[in-house]
Amino acid sequence: MIKITTNHGVIGLELNAEKAPKTVANFLAYVEAGHYNNTIFHRVIKNFMIQGGGMEPGMNQKPCNAPIENEAANGLKNKRGTVAMARTNDPHSATAQFFINTVDNDFLDFKAASGQGWGYCVFGEVVEGLDVVEKIRAVKTGNKGFHQ
Repeated sequence: MIKITTNHGVIGLELNAEKAPKTVANFLAYVEAGHYNNTIFHRVIKNFMIQGGGMEPGMNQKPCNAPIENEAANGLKNKRGTVAMARTNDPHSATAQFFINTVDNDFLDFKAASGQGWGYCVFGEVVEGLDVVEKIRAVKTGNKGFHQ
């Protein structure tokens, strides 16, 4: 189990290397390199998700490795408590940032290998600390630059 220590408590993740081998390997490489140390959940949208893994306090973006292939066609769904890779409009642009779904987000699931159908690759789930996710989801938010 991977443990994410926050100022609200600990979140335990179970990763699914069988369904998302490249994504899990990528995530673990960032973990082992210490990339996620001192990062924040910089994007918190109530009734949607909390996103982290790429920003330090002050919204300073951390450098990332090359993007990975989108493995969203793995059958895993963006349900409450699952963890998935964040990306840009390019379906194969995920690097270090990830998000935890705070509600069922089926519109983020893989539909087809084209355009908007790619979806967002689920590669694990919260197995400990869903209450911590809820605490983070409830924090007061604001805007800074392009970030909400």
